[in-house]
Amino acid sequence: DRQVHEVQSYMGRLETSDKESVHLVENEIQARIDNIFSNLERLEILSSKEPPNKRQNAKLRVDQLKYDVQHLQTALRNFQHRRYLREQQERQREELLARTFTTNDSDTTIPIDETLQFNESLQSAHRGMDELIGSGTNILQGLRDQRVTLKGTHKKILDVANMLGLSNTVMRLIEKRAFQDKFLMLGGMALTCLIMFLVVQYLT
Repeated sequence: DRQVHEVQSYMGRLETSDKESVHLVENEIQARIDNIFSNLERLEILSSKEPPNKRQNAKLRVDQLKYDVQHLQTALRNFQHRRYLREQQERQREELLARTFTTNDSDTTIPIDETLQFNESLQSAHRGMDELIGSGTNILQGLRDQRVTLKGTHKKILDVANMLGLSNTVMRLIEKRAFQDKFLMLGGMALTCLIMFLVVQYLT
């Protein structure tokens, strides 16, 4: 517990440390964390040798310490990551301010070719999406036409069956088949809409 509190106190110094000393503080914290982890490994071995009535409490205490140290390790890494981003932004800002711009400076020319290529890629993607949506619309229209055709066919079959005096059993079989065809058609329409939605989501 004492070592954990010491690391926590060092963590409080990070935000107030200057650029020259922050690395030293980070190294000191990391060294203390590594030392605590090493001690915890020995404590785990010792806790496993405790009497059964004390073993559970010893293990819980070791697990709690391990959790606290892991939390400190995560906090240190997050601070280092934020510091790295902050220093990178400062370097980029200093480089931008230090750069002298001239009309013939080749280093300051805008990468027009890359911009045009990017715009062309976007336009190609948009054209592909438009073509895909158009194809999907044609498919849906075809399915609607098939539905109308199936309805007409169904009616004609019923008319012919009535004219031929077919039995009620045959009539029910025909109606059942037409009912199944209707669900197949609806399922195909739903599957086509789902594929179109997934493709659009992926492309965007």
